[in-house]
Amino acid sequence: MRLFGIAEGLREQVNDAYRDLSFEDRLGLLVDREKLFRQNSQIKTLLSQAHLRHPRACLEDIDFRAKRGLSKDTMITLSQNDWIRNCQNVVIIGPTGAGKTFLACALGNSAVRQGIRTLYVRLPRFVQDLKLARADGSYGKFLEKIQRTRLLIIDDWGINPFADAERRDVLEIMEDRYGVRSTIIASQFPINTWHDIIGEPTLADAICDRIIHNAHKILLKPGEESMRKIHSTLTQGRTVL
Repeated sequence: MRLFGIAEGLREQVNDAYRDLSFEDRLGLLVDREKLFRQNSQIKTLLSQAHLRHPRACLEDIDFRAKRGLSKDTMITLSQNDWIRNCQNVVIIGPTGAGKTFLACALGNSAVRQGIRTLYVRLPRFVQDLKLARADGSYGKFLEKIQRTRLLIIDDWGINPFADAERRDVLEIMEDRYGVRSTIIASQFPINTWHDIIGEPTLADAICDRIIHNAHKILLKPGEESMRKIHSTLTQGRTVL
């Protein structure tokens, strides 16, 4: 019957500490254990499917002491996931090393822990996957998979100029998601440069309109040092050649 939580709970109840409990109390504990087991199993599966760049990223590990303009109140509010329930977006803008990817993954992790199907992609790899899907005939199924994903995290937005097919693919995806799904965009390029990066003014307008106008914006300032350098676990010492 695959009642693994109940089985584990029964093994625990062999302990003398449970002997004074009534049948109803012990049964209630078994039901609670089964519920917790299934919740944890779902989270584990969703986290595996999310492919987060930083799968352990969480709000508690965000460094708010770094001078990069990050509001703790904003992150706490976003971690409640009401913006996902309201089908809104988040745009994270900041220079290289500011921690954009970590913040996006922390929000993704928060979503997963509330049972929200999430997927992290890097835009350069994502557009290649779309191209391959178009070539092998799985393009429609690929789009359906993305559309079913309640939270899509797109990292490295704009790192390469958009080709025409890429513009149209991204527009198709954003059209499917607008008003029914949520997206996080992480980019080192200011929003006012996106039209030039996307190219083709009509398509750029359409893409930006579906992302920006219902988006919470996190604008990170350049810090004194890269967050990667600050939190590096490598030993800082003299280089031996």
